[in-house]
Parts: sequence; structure tokens; C-alpha cells
Amino acid sequence: QVQLVESGGGSVQAGGSLRLSCAASGIAFRIAAMGWYRQAPGKLRESVARINSGGSTNYADSVKGRFTISRDNAKNTVYLQMNSLKPEDTAVYFCKAVIYDSDYWGRGTQVTVSS
Repeated sequence: QVQLVESGGGSVQAGGSLRLSCAASGIAFRIAAMGWYRQAPGKLRESVARINSGGSTNYADSVKGRFTISRDNAKNTVYLQMNSLKPEDTAVYFCKAVIYDSDYWGRGTQVTVSS
């Protein structure tokens, strides 16, 4: 059974930092493409950052230079370091794994940034 469990969300003031973690189980994590997505109230879910099995990364323009995605294959965990947070970063953040053309999602963690 595949499980993705996010943690590290919370409330922070603008300019602050948070580090999200996503622990995966039940999949061959080393070969999975991993990603962070977010969904704000009333908006569609959007891609924030992705990292493939080789470590190549891709970021949404809105977070470039502020967010960093990384992975630790030994711990089956993907991270999202978020710096210089803005109120518009407020959303539920979801972890996604893609492996063998199948998608798996975590339940999400809330990030709230106050001005």
C-alpha cells in the first residue's frame, strides 16, 4: 500500500521560512518522480516544484529563487524548503509521486502566511 505523509506545515509571517517533508512508503522511491503541489481556496491545484529520479528539478515561476526541492533516497523522503514566504503562498501543500505511469498523492499540509 502506497502512503505519502506530509509534515512541516504551519503558520508563519511573511518573510519567514518553513520546511515541508513527505515520507513515502510502499513504492520504489528511488525511481519515483516526486513533486509538491498546492491548492489555495477557490483555486485549482498547481505544481510548485518537481524532482525526478536523477535529481533534476523544475519550479513554478512564482517560487523560483525562494523554494528548493530535494530528496533523500535513503530516507524515502522529499523536502520542500520554503524561504521568503509571501501571503500568496498560503495553501494546502500536497506531495505527489509518479511511478510506472501511476500517480499517488498525500493528504496535504496547510501552510498559512500572514502579512
